[in-house]
Amino acid sequence: MSSQKEEMLTRAKTVFNAASDYFDAPALSFWNRYGQQTIDQLSLRPGAQVLDVCCGSGASAIPAAIRVGPTGHIMGVDLAESLLELARQKSQAKGLKNIEFRCGDFENLGLPDGCFDAVVCVFGIFFVPDMEAAVQELWRMVRPGGKLAITSWGEKVFEPANQAFWEVLAAERPDLAKTVTPWERIRHSDTLQALLEAGGATQVQVLSHIGSHKLTAAEDWWTMVLGGGLRGIVNQLNSAEWEQVRQANLDFLQSNQIQALEVDVLYAIAEKIRNLT
Repeated sequence: MSSQKEEMLTRAKTVFNAASDYFDAPALSFWNRYGQQTIDQLSLRPGAQVLDVCCGSGASAIPAAIRVGPTGHIMGVDLAESLLELARQKSQAKGLKNIEFRCGDFENLGLPDGCFDAVVCVFGIFFVPDMEAAVQELWRMVRPGGKLAITSWGEKVFEPANQAFWEVLAAERPDLAKTVTPWERIRHSDTLQALLEAGGATQVQVLSHIGSHKLTAAEDWWTMVLGGGLRGIVNQLNSAEWEQVRQANLDFLQSNQIQALEVDVLYAIAEKIRNLT
């Protein structure tokens, strides 16, 4: 494993293990919404075998398990054991016996070619440095006639709160201010489609969804910060900086009377051509 990949995976694991305490908070209901919508694109049949990588706490894996029924099987894979434990608890509470969760790197599962009817990756493909190689690996495990679903963020991701967060952070801790977010490499329909095709995927279609996420209170935004990828940033702040950044974020939302955030999501679906022989 390259040092760059090892560093990125270690960072993602650390961030999302830390974020697990807020990951399933009501303010982060979008995980379940976009996970469900990803599965809805696949038209899974009873008995289907599904791999869900970067599965988090089961936002797409659990709906998939319900869809395929007791004769089907779901394998969820993630780096963050804390999120996987949440997923196990939720699936057990629903009485699902057709789902398992494994901790590991999805690029090194060692599974045979064409062993799944569908492979799913929701908001995770951008965490690997070589996304093309990652797509190739996922596509390899899709059987003929099966589908690959990759969901990613579009141009607007919880705006204007997200931009305000980075502006406040730059004023308080310029050393932590971003240069680029991982998903910006594939934030347009054409670049996401090109990625899948470069990874060997066929019959690729990308659906762009422009929507919003409602806030019940300004504090919801800070809960979202703590329950997502920004947790890795705020955890580097001391207590005074933390409170300064938090309060400035809340002040911005309250003074501008922001009750909903703009969010764009891209759903890419590829279908593997069946063998004609």
